[in-house]
Amino acid sequence: MKRLILVGGGHSHVEVLRRLALSPLRDARVVLVSSERQTVYSGMLPGYIAGHYSFSDCHIELEPLCAAAGVELRTAGACHIDAVARSVHLDDGATLAYDVLSLNIGSTPDTTSIAGALEHGVPVKPLSRFVRAWNAIEAGAARERSVIAVVGAGAGGVELVLAVQHRLARVGRPGSVFHLLTDAATILPDHAFAVRRKLERVLRQRGIHIHSSSRVTALDGARLHRAAGAPLAVTHVLITTGARGAHWLGRTGLKTDARGFVAVNAALQSLSHVEIFAAGDIASIEGYALPKSGVYAVREGPLLADNLRRALAGRPLVRYRPQANALALISTGDRSAVMSWRRFALEGRWVWRWKDRIDRRFIAKYRIAERPA
Repeated sequence: MKRLILVGGGHSHVEVLRRLALSPLRDARVVLVSSERQTVYSGMLPGYIAGHYSFSDCHIELEPLCAAAGVELRTAGACHIDAVARSVHLDDGATLAYDVLSLNIGSTPDTTSIAGALEHGVPVKPLSRFVRAWNAIEAGAARERSVIAVVGAGAGGVELVLAVQHRLARVGRPGSVFHLLTDAATILPDHAFAVRRKLERVLRQRGIHIHSSSRVTALDGARLHRAAGAPLAVTHVLITTGARGAHWLGRTGLKTDARGFVAVNAALQSLSHVEIFAAGDIASIEGYALPKSGVYAVREGPLLADNLRRALAGRPLVRYRPQANALALISTGDRSAVMSWRRFALEGRWVWRWKDRIDRRFIAKYRIAERPA
């Protein structure tokens, strides 16, 4: 019997599990290795922070999904791959042999340029760890005035600071202060001018201080230091910028790119080890420079599921063709959002309702009842 090991419970692997529940593999043993029993859906994280969703609204339970798919769930983290012996080493001391291996473990924060970032900052990824940290920040905000800095002003950073401001305006102590910092000349550098203009207006209306061309160099607990400008007094620093592959991947012999992401071809197959696949943030697809976004992890899921079956059966693989332009629906803390599509921007509560329907529909797909024995 062939052995398929899925490492990580990310957006691509939950789609693999869903398809296995609909059409089980009869001639293979499948194991999901995940340090968490739940997967937080990144698209709903800002809504959770803002208070629009409960935790149950925006996460996927892996245990019932695995049960429906006939997949064994191992609650542990991977810490090494022996590509020669074709085995995965887990942090609980176990070793699992594989014929085909798939990685969907997301990215880890690259905080090497910010001294004290791991000790005094809160990286947004991994999402499960961030959710626990946010719950503590929210509880503390009811007792003391907060000064929160968000480092990184891409779509994730903008959504996060607006969500945090919206929530703490309702549950926090009066007088909280919010900063958004980026080393770029503008917020949202990958989006059109019309999108930037709309969101800059919203940020200023909410009293959020925007610091452009402001590279963060160090955190010391009570202050945030920049390459230029006076230090900022802060109570919490949330970090959305910079990502790299897990450090342990560098010891496996897998080919990776300059930031430690697994180098794969258009079939999501490792360039150095044909029996290994990777999808989502952890994958660096040859010939494409894709942003680390959940949109692409979701789109890769169906093709990954198909190619894992093909690899187990020894059949030719299918190539992935990423979309040239991805629609972005950027929430603004309240129940409103901005649509970003190429050069176009639209905003309003209807955009948030559109995003809400998309997100709830996505989550609902993975609430599959356990398959009868």
